[in-house]
Amino acid sequence: MNKFEQLGISNQIVEILTEQNITVPTEIQSKTIPSLLNETNDFVGIGKTGTGKTISFVLPLLDLLDSSSKNTQAIILVPTRELCQQIQSVIEVYTSKSPIISAMSYGGVPIKPQIKEISQGVQIIVATPGRLLDLVEKNAVDLSKIECLILDEADEMLTSLKTDFLEIDKLLPKNKRTWLFTATMSSEVKNIVHNYMSNKITEVKVDMEFTGNTDIEHRYVVVDPIQKLDVLTHFLNEREGEKGIIFCRTKAAVNKLAKNLAISKFSSGALHGSLSQPIRDRIMDQFREGNISILVATDLAARGIDVKDITYVVNYHLPDTEDTYVHRSGRTARAGAKGFSLTILQQEELKEMAMFQLELGINFEEFKKPSKESVEENNTFLWAKRIFKTKPNQELSLEFKTKIKSVFQHLSKDELIDKLLSNQLLQSKPEIILNPIVGKKKKKK
Repeated sequence: MNKFEQLGISNQIVEILTEQNITVPTEIQSKTIPSLLNETNDFVGIGKTGTGKTISFVLPLLDLLDSSSKNTQAIILVPTRELCQQIQSVIEVYTSKSPIISAMSYGGVPIKPQIKEISQGVQIIVATPGRLLDLVEKNAVDLSKIECLILDEADEMLTSLKTDFLEIDKLLPKNKRTWLFTATMSSEVKNIVHNYMSNKITEVKVDMEFTGNTDIEHRYVVVDPIQKLDVLTHFLNEREGEKGIIFCRTKAAVNKLAKNLAISKFSSGALHGSLSQPIRDRIMDQFREGNISILVATDLAARGIDVKDITYVVNYHLPDTEDTYVHRSGRTARAGAKGFSLTILQQEELKEMAMFQLELGINFEEFKKPSKESVEENNTFLWAKRIFKTKPNQELSLEFKTKIKSVFQHLSKDELIDKLLSNQLLQSKPEIILNPIVGKKKKKK
């Protein structure tokens, strides 16, 4: 028996859930769905990323909508384009046997196709706040008759997009229902709950501390600034073949780190708000399909990334707040899997990490920093990878190539590799004369 039936979900949706091999609701789904279906209160759902919040509001919403009406009845507001796409994809799965139609609208792409789709009649619009205001300005959507407003990832949205939200709220009817979902109860979220939602509110909270400690291993490593990239690439080589996200504070830092990883021939891509939507879509498609295994991202750009096989996240820069740490680490350990979160710190940041541990109730264990020798070996390995992946220069003349080949013609493959390796090590540490067998410093006479 599919346990969603006991929550009051319609048979049509239960049938689709069964086809998706989803039979047991998560904690937040078990607590949220009956409340949304049977009560008329406003609602606040608190749970970390990956606990199943999307299904917990999509399923009851679909059952509550009037499918015979073409009017837009619900708005789902989200902070990023990626989250917009994720929620739309979930809705499409569970409306496959229903006349309910949804549309998504976000910036970075032409608005005319979105207006055309909405004009044909949709019951749900999933949108970012700025683009929703664009639709209102062009008379493409009437917010005065909306029955339900859903705010997902509300803590992030109200941190960066609060002004747009307040503009939207003025246009919505006072008797609408508001469902707010958040990973953390930041001061901005509390303000919205107290001032912009009704007095009758049902609140559901999932035990975040238990979930986080159970599913994610939290580690930190203290390094000098000059060691940061070397320690990161050492870690990435040990995790070769796994999917992970590396977080940076700024777009410039994302671009710089992504460039360094590309130079070392890591399969990586950059994601931040200044990229055009087609580029962001292409990078995310490559990441989901496994064509790239590492995503370097800012916090806002990474919202809405729901890729089940992300095994680790790296905080290349310490997050600004405890809330941000929760969101970052929540990208791993999806769908019941285990995850790993590594924070790379400088000595002066240890006090902040101690505060994170205290506030979040998470036990951060120290990650063993690789030895100097291990880092040097790793960097030499990266040098070898760069050579292997370098494309031959087809513009060189045959005469010149023949001349170069004549220098090496009497060397075996192993001898050539030994000489190249010794040369690389000498260049990386010119003050040391290496014995090709034991690698010791030459003793001073």
